[in-house]
Amino acid sequence: MKLINLITLLFTLSLIACGQDKSKNIATKDQYQVDKSESEWKSSLTPMQFEVLRKKGTEIAFTGSLWDNHEEGTYYCAGCQQELFSSQTKFESGSGWPSFYQPIKNEAVAVGTDTSYGMVRDEVVCSRCGGHLGHVFEDGPKPTGLRYCLNSAALKFEKKSKK
Repeated sequence: MKLINLITLLFTLSLIACGQDKSKNIATKDQYQVDKSESEWKSSLTPMQFEVLRKKGTEIAFTGSLWDNHEEGTYYCAGCQQELFSSQTKFESGSGWPSFYQPIKNEAVAVGTDTSYGMVRDEVVCSRCGGHLGHVFEDGPKPTGLRYCLNSAALKFEKKSKK
């Protein structure tokens, strides 16, 4: 397991060092309900949230605050607070990032092509503000077979209140 963690860390660091191609085909800025200037985003987000949500960065695997969260609750977009995922669809993927097999509503996220780092992946963004959340892969569990692999910095978690 330590070898897998080390390999994941080295791979992530090499990707960060190489830079990334920002070309995406999801939507243009003016198509999102929440539209802020870069300075407005910077003032409302932490530096890591800004890097992930607005610059399409990524956290190093196993370092985000939510990858190992097992509490019941709801995951929201850290940029606009739109409800995105439920703890009921979170699963242990072994990737080092929070993983879910489906969003709360399909309309909560948008998916487009990401060609950064010489790869072709499906990027997941918040449908309300366009914030980069992570990527979706077709190697998840049933019933969907999908793995929404997301950055903790892109999410806010609200613990389910006990009644």
